[in-house]
Amino acid sequence: MSTTRFGVSMDDDLLAKLDLHVRRKKYPNRSEAIRDLVRGALVEEEWDGVRGEVIGVLVIVYDHHQRELSSRLLRTEHGHHGEIVTTLHLHLDHDNCLEAKVIRGTPRAVRRISDELTAMKGVKYGRLIPATAGKRLR
Repeated sequence: MSTTRFGVSMDDDLLAKLDLHVRRKKYPNRSEAIRDLVRGALVEEEWDGVRGEVIGVLVIVYDHHQRELSSRLLRTEHGHHGEIVTTLHLHLDHDNCLEAKVIRGTPRAVRRISDELTAMKGVKYGRLIPATAGKRLR
């Protein structure tokens, strides 16, 4: 694999924000930060164009005291046992739990399951993070 150098023009304000991003994320240089940002955009694009299977990670935070919510989440998870590969459960405090669910399927199916879980009453936060098998990334 060869590496090609190229120039990028950027206004001073945007460059300052990029440099802040580089420092905050502890990238060794601007190039690695830009490569990482491009890879992230390509994963998002991959999801939009793929016909096959993808993997995503759904993170939800919820109030476990919410009536029937734990049961509804579990029933939904069992209803999608072929798509929800695994769940990590963490007790944040006396009232709140965080779950990370790895979901496999078509992009449409993964988003649908994610939306179904996130929309439940008592779920305070939900975010689907598209992931990739990395076959098309370097």
